[in-house]
Amino acid sequence: MISYPDIRDLQMLLALARRKHFTQAAADCGISQPAFSARIRHLEEDLGVPIVRRGNRFLGFTPEGERVIRWASRLLVDAEGLRQDMEVAQGELRGKLVLGVVPTALPYAASISTHLRSTHPGLAIEIASQTSSQIVRALGDYSVDAGIVYRAYMENTALRFEPIYEERYVLLVSAELAPRKQGSATWEEASRLPLCLLSKDMHFRQVVDDAFQEAGVTPEPVMETNAFTAVLAQVAIGSAGTVAPQRLADSLLLSERTISLPLTNPEVVQEIGIAVQDHELSLPAISALYAVIRAHDNENRLHNWKI
Repeated sequence: MISYPDIRDLQMLLALARRKHFTQAAADCGISQPAFSARIRHLEEDLGVPIVRRGNRFLGFTPEGERVIRWASRLLVDAEGLRQDMEVAQGELRGKLVLGVVPTALPYAASISTHLRSTHPGLAIEIASQTSSQIVRALGDYSVDAGIVYRAYMENTALRFEPIYEERYVLLVSAELAPRKQGSATWEEASRLPLCLLSKDMHFRQVVDDAFQEAGVTPEPVMETNAFTAVLAQVAIGSAGTVAPQRLADSLLLSERTISLPLTNPEVVQEIGIAVQDHELSLPAISALYAVIRAHDNENRLHNWKI
């Protein structure tokens, strides 16, 4: 007869899924490697299936093991939700919230997380920089609790999506390369500059390429990277310009030599929002996140109205 697995054993299994190394996973769980291996074998005995493919080193999971991992992820999320819910009933929200965030939305996520922590100081927040497709997969296997992602990736998913803000775009470039010092720039003008752009595996780059195509031009980037910090370094030294989300550009401490020009012809807008699993019961931390986002948006609207 199959026994119900121990929560601690499931936690260890997920540690092994993250690390893919017995010794490192055991260290994360605070026990010795032999004791860790014994717990995984005990879990296999409880469920009556082989979970881990073993050799001289970790070789991966069996098909049954992959199924166990998916169930373990879901069970542990529900257990964490139960624990958080009971603490909320006692007047305090504690625990952990894991956010998957597209790179261009990281400043927004950091700001929202700061507000969330000030409201719920007992809540630990982990932000993982991921592509939109990685976030969708991570939500599916419960390795993140919520994602801040492009709406375009929500098609053909069962995820719940709520818009947060509209992403618009600017040309960031040194004063020496800028077509002008103020006003706006067209996508056609931007295409003539030496550009450093994010790599083609990122949704943001797809947005940029589509905009250039709509403008009837094809830029030839002098550099491509998957790290926006590397892009900004090229802009700062004046060797290349780039296209950046306006909200991100506004959050940067740009030098006096860097010009930011809104891009026009065409006008490009992408919707960024929060995505979660569509369950009747969700983590109280996610409800708290929604509340902080709405309060933050209301504050911004009030501030803009006063200006």
